[in-house]
Amino acid sequence: MEDKVFLTQTDTTIGFVSQNADKLTQIKQRPPHKHYIKAVNSLRTLQAFTRVPQTHKKRVRRAKKTTFIMPNGHSLRVIRDKHHLLLLDRLKWAYTTSANLSSQANDESFTREKADVVIEPIKETKQASKIYRLGKKTLKRIR
Repeated sequence: MEDKVFLTQTDTTIGFVSQNADKLTQIKQRPPHKHYIKAVNSLRTLQAFTRVPQTHKKRVRRAKKTTFIMPNGHSLRVIRDKHHLLLLDRLKWAYTTSANLSSQANDESFTREKADVVIEPIKETKQASKIYRLGKKTLKRIR
């Protein structure tokens, strides 16, 4: 299950979800040095990857559709969407990215061809998540 690439409706957009970052990089044809957002199913799983600075704990706990770049460089988003959680509860965590070629528009035939598993229903795309960089005391909005 770790090597499969899922095409699913994520909490923000139609996207590829996988625990294999190399496979996602190959599908999207993007530079290998770019990192992916790691979606986690709970705050407990988030604790396994990083420590949230004390000043930002309440913000991270209450955030919806928001990605945080932690001081250690990891980009994490806690998923609250019921449909997306059905998959993440099985995986615990996964890399997530939009379902298109790097910096291209969404092409449905391309996405269905590249995915190993398609999870229906797939609805329209929504707005991208907000991204914040957290420092020990600072907060900077990236997107």
